Amino acid sequence: MTAVVMAVDGSFDPVISKLITSLKEAESLSEEQDLGFLQNLLQSKELNALVNVHSKVAKINKDDRIAPLLSASMQVLAEVLELLAPRCHISPLCREIFHLLQKPHLQSLLLAHDAIAQKDFYPHLPEIPVEVDEDEETIKIVQLVKSNEPLCAGAQSAEPIVGATIKTDEETGKIIIARIMHGGAADRSGLIHMGDEVIEVNNINVEGKTPGDVLSILQNSEGTITFKLVPSDGKLDQRESKVRVRAYFDYEPENDPYIPCKEAGLGFVRGDILHIVSQDDSYWWQARKEGEKTTRAGLIPSRALQERRILHERTQKETNGETKKGSCASICSTPPGSPNPSNPCRGPKTKKIMYDTAENDDFDRELIATYEEVAKLYPRPNVYRPIVLIGAPGIGRNELKRRLVARDPEKYKSPVPYTTRPMRPGEVAGREYLFVSREKMESEIANGKFIEYGEYKGQLYGTSGESVKTIVNAGCVCVLGPHYQALKSLRTAQLKPYIVHIRPPPFDKLKQTRTKARARSTFDESNSRGFTDEEFQEMIKSAERINFLYGHFCDDEIINGDLTEAFEKLVTLANKSETEPLWAPVSWVQ
Repeated sequence: MTAVVMAVDGSFDPVISKLITSLKEAESLSEEQDLGFLQNLLQSKELNALVNVHSKVAKINKDDRIAPLLSASMQVLAEVLELLAPRCHISPLCREIFHLLQKPHLQSLLLAHDAIAQKDFYPHLPEIPVEVDEDEETIKIVQLVKSNEPLCAGAQSAEPIVGATIKTDEETGKIIIARIMHGGAADRSGLIHMGDEVIEVNNINVEGKTPGDVLSILQNSEGTITFKLVPSDGKLDQRESKVRVRAYFDYEPENDPYIPCKEAGLGFVRGDILHIVSQDDSYWWQARKEGEKTTRAGLIPSRALQERRILHERTQKETNGETKKGSCASICSTPPGSPNPSNPCRGPKTKKIMYDTAENDDFDRELIATYEEVAKLYPRPNVYRPIVLIGAPGIGRNELKRRLVARDPEKYKSPVPYTTRPMRPGEVAGREYLFVSREKMESEIANGKFIEYGEYKGQLYGTSGESVKTIVNAGCVCVLGPHYQALKSLRTAQLKPYIVHIRPPPFDKLKQTRTKARARSTFDESNSRGFTDEEFQEMIKSAERINFLYGHFCDDEIINGDLTEAFEKLVTLANKSETEPLWAPVSWVQ
């Protein structure tokens, strides 16, 4: 009997077939058991598949190239996760794939694949040196096609030219490349680098000229622009950063007197997600808006620069008498992260009295909101983010919370708060509040039992961390309506809350809607009268103060003009927090 082995592609493997025939004829194998074992091994599908793979690899010629199908598999994975997220609660198969794609081992494998596909290897090998005469200076000639890249006029400041900026070196007086704009023509060419000295532009020698003179040459050029450059000693590799941040202030480059080039600036508003592609410059970062397909990055102020600006503005307000006397913001003007033990204004990062009726926000004015690094936080089945509603007193956040819980009591639940005040007529212990003695509550506060607490009119109020944890672990959505100052202790990686600011409409609509609904004033404990105009004004003023101090903590906001419309939006936002991947502090994702 002649034995042959089929290859994976259906063809006979002549080598293995010949080997089996030889075994049949071998006289050295006297034991039939050994011969049978070898025959079975050589006829196995597994061995045949390995031999076939070896043959394929061995046949690859030196000129052949194994190329990856794509170099951004992690981006594809992220897009797939966004498509699957809304369907996880419908299809068990989608849920299984969703969890599989979030496995750290799979994602690490894809990251390694992308790094290899992009040839993103470390350490980088040094370039092969070019042998030149010692007295001869290396020159490189670069040609770029003139495009609509921004061109700026100015004195000694950097001027964008075809996606690069130039400046005069203070020591040598020479024109050098100061910055490469990510995505610009110079960056795409890969031939111009930071520190390169500009010798000629379109055969015009620039020695002794200013950046403005070079700009004039460029403006008068048509078509191709030719640069003659002396390469810098240390060539800096511009790697595009993957950092994303949420902006906590508005920025208009056209109104910024200090930006090196207004046309190269990137404008944004508070809440925008920015992709920071370069932080090489201490004062000016390069960024793109997340999701925009523009190729060239724009300049934005760095975190350090923006913090200095805010501190300067506060100092100016104090000088002009705009900052209230005794405000810690005016006295303590050191940046965050630089504690000064001798400075009496700087205190602990948790305020003991959160519900003081004086609402002293001096501590919070010390916080300088510029940028916060963020990442996509994907929803997890049956583990829901707590929904936190903040707002000015009387704005209706408690009514919205009540309606949300009443809409689906099995899904939405609110923890019962603790208080030291006496029980009022009609109240039931454990329903409105858990009534405890002041001594017991102070002891439990000292033991860290409460995630937020405060004192109001001489009585303590608080929410225990265990009650929130119990609701979340039960697969329910915890709905909270704390005092806005409690956000400092609630906004943690452990809770990962979804925070919504309930804001009032303009005065006229606020008064009209509350009067029509016969709303009772929350400023009067008897609750027997409507709101006054002064209370409406105080409500609007308080909302503005909350937005100024804490607005950057909020994921969204609701204008509570019409209560029905406001509730519908709250339901939409609640569903969004449960089903969609949303931007959150990067520490919550790591």
